[in-house]
Amino acid sequence: MDLDVFIDRHRESWRRLERLVKRSGKLSGPEADELIELYQRVTTHLSVVRSQMPDPATVERLSALVAQARSVLTGTHTPAWRTFTRFFTHRLPAAIYLGWRWWVPAGIAFYLVTGIIAAWIASNPDVQATIAAPEEIREMTRVGGGYESYYSSDPAGSFAAKVWTNNAWVAAACLLLGVLFAIPPVYLLFTNALNVGVGIGLMFGAGRGGVFLGLLAPHGLLELTAVFVAAGIGMRLGWQVIDPGKRTRGQALATEGRSVVAVALGLVVVLLVSGVLEGFVTPSGLPTWARIGIGVVAEVLFLLYVFVIGRRAARQGETGDMDASEREDVAPVAV
Repeated sequence: MDLDVFIDRHRESWRRLERLVKRSGKLSGPEADELIELYQRVTTHLSVVRSQMPDPATVERLSALVAQARSVLTGTHTPAWRTFTRFFTHRLPAAIYLGWRWWVPAGIAFYLVTGIIAAWIASNPDVQATIAAPEEIREMTRVGGGYESYYSSDPAGSFAAKVWTNNAWVAAACLLLGVLFAIPPVYLLFTNALNVGVGIGLMFGAGRGGVFLGLLAPHGLLELTAVFVAAGIGMRLGWQVIDPGKRTRGQALATEGRSVVAVALGLVVVLLVSGVLEGFVTPSGLPTWARIGIGVVAEVLFLLYVFVIGRRAARQGETGDMDASEREDVAPVAV
């Protein structure tokens, strides 16, 4: 077959397809049908050229035309940057917001338990003696002692990375192990409340409680809130094992599990921020009020992100789950 004759015979079809592709957003019904027909025809032309007269220029032209027509027919993929942006403006804040009935009570319970433990230890020297020897307690609570020097024990960057990694593991454990009937998140919350309560109690018992809170608040407000979110969402996941509602357990766990993954990814960023605060702000030479103020601002911004942006996204129908087009098909159930 002569290439020039082939091109001359089908040139008008190719030009027509090019015009329809350029007008893809304004096609009438008949034009859309024509686009499909021409796409199939030109795809055949490309196959013929490749197999019988592989001219590079013609193959390149027809390949590009077929690819453009296919894009119009199948729809373009969402750009990666748009998916990334939507994750942080819709999916993540909605997932955290919709779980507030779990993580807000978890946070309140944490602070109550921590306060009770701290007050008990601070007001009872006998209890303090069961924690450590008097010499060890004095070493931990003195000026420049263990509690204060901890935050400057490593270079700021290295310390921030270590703290971030540790907190990310704790959050991941709360989220993923929550499937075990919500028991692991409760245990992890209690052990953290115990550790924080012991530190506060010993420092207040030594008359230096304000110093300890000044070291804890800059990073601790945001860090603890992230842990509360992880624990609360993890407990909600575990509750699906106990009471999946109208869905099967498999469907309930799949839906909640996808939201858990979204929260886990988001908390990595939140804990990175708290790690930076702990590594660079907490041990800095800034006045206590300035360090605490930075921590408060970070906490307020996170809460606004959840309860303003997240609430708006939830009202728009966002659940934190994947888009319907990306999920598996399931049979409908009665509500």
